[in-house]
Amino acid sequence: MDFIKFLGTAGARFAVIRQVRKSGGIWICIDETNLLIDPGPGSLVRCLSSKPALHPTDLDGIFLSHRHIDHSNDINIMIEAMTDGGRKKQGTVFAPSDALDTDPVILHHFRSHVKDIIMLKEGKEYQLQSIRLSTPIRHIHTVETYGVNIIGSEKTISYISDTKYFEDLPNFYHGDILILNVVLQTSHSYIDHLSLEDIETMIKRCRPTLCLLTHFGMTMIKAKPWEIAARITKETGIQTIAASDGMTVDFASILT
Repeated sequence: MDFIKFLGTAGARFAVIRQVRKSGGIWICIDETNLLIDPGPGSLVRCLSSKPALHPTDLDGIFLSHRHIDHSNDINIMIEAMTDGGRKKQGTVFAPSDALDTDPVILHHFRSHVKDIIMLKEGKEYQLQSIRLSTPIRHIHTVETYGVNIIGSEKTISYISDTKYFEDLPNFYHGDILILNVVLQTSHSYIDHLSLEDIETMIKRCRPTLCLLTHFGMTMIKAKPWEIAARITKETGIQTIAASDGMTVDFASILT
């Protein structure tokens, strides 16, 4: 079954450190390839407590969009779990250079556990089992950050990680499913995150079949994102869902 599992939906520091929503990232299974995106705090616990449980040794890869702790906190323990404590040299880790170089968030001790570590670059494409990953453009954020197009045999999932909105951004993400990190209800020029207004623009320009909202900051949580998603669906005609902690989306049935 092709699915997207939201291990947590908290975004930015206060929603995460207070665990107003859970954190932990997103598990995607497409074309029998399992990819974990942005394993933030609690990722391992969320996997093992999922119903049914998600077994880290089933992972084919881990994609880290950037080094911030709400995205990367569990990267090392997930590498340890993916490789069965280092006993199975398997899996590929994709990460920006500043997650690997000076003051790395991926510790040297764990790097030899995996089959490969790929340093992300703008405009590049990578193979992972039966799927392809592309990082079309570097985002505008306080550290090196990339979104990803996950290209399967019949469908594509676009994940837009943290970024300040810029005019060309929608041109690079045309997945059948669009996953958007929406931290802010109202945009601020000094905060490099997408706001509600930004994601409405993204949805109208990208025109996915399905849009999934996640990574909510405190203002978005207080604004009731499920009501926002319902309004966007009505206004745009594009099915928009606000993810909840532990939610599984069987997208194969939605896109057929």
